[in-house]
Amino acid sequence: MQSVLTLIRGVEPDTISDLNDAIVGEVRAALNGLGAETGAPDWLAPGTACDLAFDNISEDQADAAARHVLGDARVDVIAQPIAGRRKKLLLADMDSTIVTGETLDDLAAYAGLKDEISAITARAMNGELDFEDALRERVAMLKGLAESTLEDAWAQVELTPGAAVMVRTMAASGAHCVLISGGFKFFTARVRDLCGFHEDLSNNFVIEDGQLTGVVTEPILNKDVKQKTLIARAAEHGLALSDSLAVGDGANDLPMLQAAGLGVAFRGKPSVRVAAPARLDYADLTGLLFAQGFRADAFAH
Repeated sequence: MQSVLTLIRGVEPDTISDLNDAIVGEVRAALNGLGAETGAPDWLAPGTACDLAFDNISEDQADAAARHVLGDARVDVIAQPIAGRRKKLLLADMDSTIVTGETLDDLAAYAGLKDEISAITARAMNGELDFEDALRERVAMLKGLAESTLEDAWAQVELTPGAAVMVRTMAASGAHCVLISGGFKFFTARVRDLCGFHEDLSNNFVIEDGQLTGVVTEPILNKDVKQKTLIARAAEHGLALSDSLAVGDGANDLPMLQAAGLGVAFRGKPSVRVAAPARLDYADLTGLLFAQGFRADAFAH
């Protein structure tokens, strides 16, 4: 078999997200109805993730057929070649991907500006505003904020379920793991250590006399830097781009997602979900491991 379709159950406690033999059987029958030859279902985790190997139809056809069968069920679908599905390079966005929220928005709460800054963030992440201009604007609004509030904001940060397990499992299997963010070093360095990334790349606040000056260091880490870093790290490690996995949620992640061997929009913004090569709308971040063929009993906790 040349290709594989992976079905991954959503994490919400909703019966519509159930994944079972009957549903997998319906998907398999739909693929067969298109002329596919399919292998026996291979459960990577009972009731949670299942592989269906197939031949004779395209991955796009298999994806579309599976989604038609699933309808509104909260089950993710990823179709890809079997060869090379286990990736050796990971680039991951931080805000709303590896962590549940937007760290700059969390910081803005301490200036009484969370609503205003969150609105700008949302538009920038959906590609409605220039990322660099929007970042400069938001940071400028925080001028005069005490440096100590960074620690306060950090105390509110939560890792996305499955984030640490995903990174540790990939690192343990030999992948080089990079946290790359349009956010700030104060947060990325801590998230790097919590999850086990090998390195983190991000922006920096300019701080003077214990206060934010409202200025971000230049040049700003933007979507082009994310894509170029993916290409550069692959070359440095002697890897093809097909050996890479990239994950993010915002418009500034899209070039990176489109360049990677497997580019996944995780709970992506509307414009990103449409344009990303693959997406996880319902699973937690361990879905990225199932997509690579890892079995649940091989996860590094």
